[in-house]
Amino acid sequence: MITVVGNLKGGCGKSTISFNLAVWLATAGVEVAAFDLDPQATLSDVAEVRSEEEISPEIKVFRPESNPGKMMKNRQGEMIIDVGAANLWAMRQAIAMADRVLIPVPPSQADVWSTSRFRDIVEETVAGKEKRPEIVMFINRADTHPGMRESSETLEALQTLSGVRVLENRIHLRAAYRRSFSEGRAVFEQSKTSKAAVEFLELANILHPDVDFN
Repeated sequence: MITVVGNLKGGCGKSTISFNLAVWLATAGVEVAAFDLDPQATLSDVAEVRSEEEISPEIKVFRPESNPGKMMKNRQGEMIIDVGAANLWAMRQAIAMADRVLIPVPPSQADVWSTSRFRDIVEETVAGKEKRPEIVMFINRADTHPGMRESSETLEALQTLSGVRVLENRIHLRAAYRRSFSEGRAVFEQSKTSKAAVEFLELANILHPDVDFN
């Protein structure tokens, strides 16, 4: 399966999600290849830290320099592709090949607008194609304070968009994600029982229900 992780706005947490998901799949024994099509190269940077620290399993990240489709064409297993709006051509190339487009959405009206436009880009890119990717959205970097309404309001707004699957699962804005990411580790490698790990593992299990992760 080819999963593209992206959105138009920066700061939505797509590289953190891509990295954690790639490590989760590899830890479960699934063959996985990660592709970094974002000029910021954050996914490449964290994979390099992981390699330098000799953390197992190693996550190999590929950075296509020309046509990303040529590099991905003959790959096997799961593919996680981190895309950035700074390279719209590569983004569209990846979307055209995708089985699923996973969209992390921070809780704000501006991010809802951006996400709606990104949904339109996906639809335009695959228009007329027999193979159309599933578009999956979820709230990322949600506020942990129960009194804040932005996350619920953003979820309600996303549910009005047509042609998408909106997950109830939320990934919250927690220091554990930043800390583990800076160390080249997935959040569940720090502690499988932390709030951050539990919510991420729930999300991963929904995205890949057939993967046996112990």
